[in-house]
Amino acid sequence: MKSLRQSPTDDGFVQNPYRFYDRARALGPLFVWEDYGLVCATSAAAVGAILRDRRFGREVPAEKRSAIPGHLAPFYAVEAHSMLELEPPRHTRLRSLVLRAFTSRRIAALAPEIAALSHHLIDAFPDGEFDLLPAFARKLPVIIIARLLGVPEDRSDDLLAWSNAMVGMYQARRSRATEDAAVAATQSFTTFLHAHVERRRTRPADDLITHLIAAGSGGDRLSTDELITTCILLLNAGHEATVHIIGNGVKALIEHGFGAEALVPDRAEATVEEILRFDPPLHLFTRHAYENVEIAGHVFRRGDEAGCLLAAANRDPALWQAPRRFDPARPVKPGLSFGAGLHFCVGAPLARLELRIALPILFARLPGLTLVEPPRYANLYQFHGLERLVVRR
Repeated sequence: MKSLRQSPTDDGFVQNPYRFYDRARALGPLFVWEDYGLVCATSAAAVGAILRDRRFGREVPAEKRSAIPGHLAPFYAVEAHSMLELEPPRHTRLRSLVLRAFTSRRIAALAPEIAALSHHLIDAFPDGEFDLLPAFARKLPVIIIARLLGVPEDRSDDLLAWSNAMVGMYQARRSRATEDAAVAATQSFTTFLHAHVERRRTRPADDLITHLIAAGSGGDRLSTDELITTCILLLNAGHEATVHIIGNGVKALIEHGFGAEALVPDRAEATVEEILRFDPPLHLFTRHAYENVEIAGHVFRRGDEAGCLLAAANRDPALWQAPRRFDPARPVKPGLSFGAGLHFCVGAPLARLELRIALPILFARLPGLTLVEPPRYANLYQFHGLERLVVRR
């Protein structure tokens, strides 16, 4: 198998990783990314196969687990209850309990709130030039997920700061400083949620935390630790990707000359799906092999780790015609931006709803929205989002 070297923190790669993905794809459906020491899949077929094959999973096989450094113990004590990092039967139990509370009906009922909040945030935009990320892209999803869970939305700045620090553990730029920040954020987040969960046990309300407390049958309930970790996961995953995709989507629409006409009711779904395909918020997701598995002619041995390059798969010419072209009129077909299989993103319906409501309102209210400066991506890999998005009304 052929190999390539590319630092994921190199600025040229951060600003445009797709050139590297094209080089990697030219080598075949799998290649070795030397910087990670990882066999990675680039084709939609290979990525989809790994994500859907139950012989791969997120949990590290027992014989491959290493001791957790003492300074990271508080972070991994919370992660130990995260369904994102677990496999059946624990994953099945946690996800089923969460889905009993996080229903499609409850998500759909948020539509009027998303619309009203979008208008409220736009009303507060300053005249002239401003950064759309803190004014809109970061505020909208974190406030919505806070309202859904039932935590005070006036703490949204804290929630955002804690979340940003915790996801730093999954970025290529990770250092001892980011680890310490993640641990501090985890402890603050846990203390905040523990108090709020206990409050809801005695004073229930019509919010997701109350429904998570009540979820279950036959005496099966989420423990307090599981409940707190689930709330952290929903808060982090419930806004982190949406922040990036709002920014990436606005950038793509303006740079390619599209506006409100691409977001009218009969076109909004296709446009949102094209945004997700063209420049997704998460580029690399990994799996561990639990037995010997052959994918695209390569045998992954038990304990091997496989990298799924979601963003490369979304530009696979075997699946997409002219994949480098941003085309909101492209026929809708399933992409891999939210993963696939057992760990398909539980928050995908909410993210899609927010995008289908917020982006049409934004471009209808600001039909002359233009970029003031070329947007730059932040050094966040495996995530992919902007540092700033300075626009003019």
